[in-house]
Amino acid sequence: MKALRIYAGPAARQHIEQHGLRPQDVRTVPGAAGGPKGLILGPLDRFIFGRWLTQSSQPVDLVGASIGAWRLATACLSDPEAAFGRFEHDYVRQQFEVPPGQKRLSPHQLSERFAESLDTFYGGRIGEVLSHSRYRLHVVTSRGRHILGREGRARTPVGYLGAFASNSLHRKSLGAWLERCVFSTPGAALPFGTTDFRTRQHALSEANFNRVLQASCSIPFLLAAVHDIPGAPRGAYWDGGITDYHLHLDYQPADEGIVLYPHFQQAVVPGWLDKGLRWRHKSTRFLDRMVVLAPNPEWVKTLPHGKLPDRKDFIRFANDAQARISAWGQATREATRMSDEFEAWLGDDGRSRDILPL
Repeated sequence: MKALRIYAGPAARQHIEQHGLRPQDVRTVPGAAGGPKGLILGPLDRFIFGRWLTQSSQPVDLVGASIGAWRLATACLSDPEAAFGRFEHDYVRQQFEVPPGQKRLSPHQLSERFAESLDTFYGGRIGEVLSHSRYRLHVVTSRGRHILGREGRARTPVGYLGAFASNSLHRKSLGAWLERCVFSTPGAALPFGTTDFRTRQHALSEANFNRVLQASCSIPFLLAAVHDIPGAPRGAYWDGGITDYHLHLDYQPADEGIVLYPHFQQAVVPGWLDKGLRWRHKSTRFLDRMVVLAPNPEWVKTLPHGKLPDRKDFIRFANDAQARISAWGQATREATRMSDEFEAWLGDDGRSRDILPL
């Protein structure tokens, strides 16, 4: 049984039939929100950024939300293979000790610990990310508007209830509650159109980098919002996955290049609030030049507990952190098969036969 499935939009498939898939073809790499599910992509990340894209020299836009933003910021560090190894090691082994007298950590306590982990991980290395010679990083956050402009015990649940109801009727109406705020490598243009959803762009800097990355990972009600990010409008900033869960964006890769998407599933879901709206999970023209690398659902069933690592594992293994760490470690080791199969596919003259429609 193969571990990897490869999906492609019509323009991407035609490109591969004519030219194959070459590192110089890649113009954009997205990174989805999804918490621990992103761990399954570690071996692919190490191969793509550590050994494959290094064979080319073109600029590449990296667009990420939540854990996807963290992964792609890691790709911008020197020696990305080592950096991804450390990312995986630290993420798998994270533990949250609850102080005596508490049943669980509060959102503010979790946010403080997450901020400390970012400071440790990127300490003294933010310049490497912002000045990368080829990669232009774009970190997606969700900025609250009106009642969601500040976080509060009452206003946050009321605001998100309104956002959910509005989004259910029309995705664009979510923009009345939250807007897409993208923080980019200074001077980098967005590699996608923005007529689909209310969007702002701001520059990443040494002063705001960690706060932006924290905001992009700040799941409402689980972590606290990040307020008043330097270099951007005042307000509450939350997880970029709320507006752009899997980054189903109007990609416009330069020179008709390829959007290469290591993802943990086939569907590219627009927003977090669209998870239950199955009719919004279908492919659109936005993905015509996209190639998705995703785990085979049948192979996933062979992983510990028959699934990808996910956030619910913190509850499942609440009293046995070592069991969770062991399960996640086994899953990430097994995922080496995905990168091995991708590498083999790249060298196969008949590779276009194995592509499934996106």
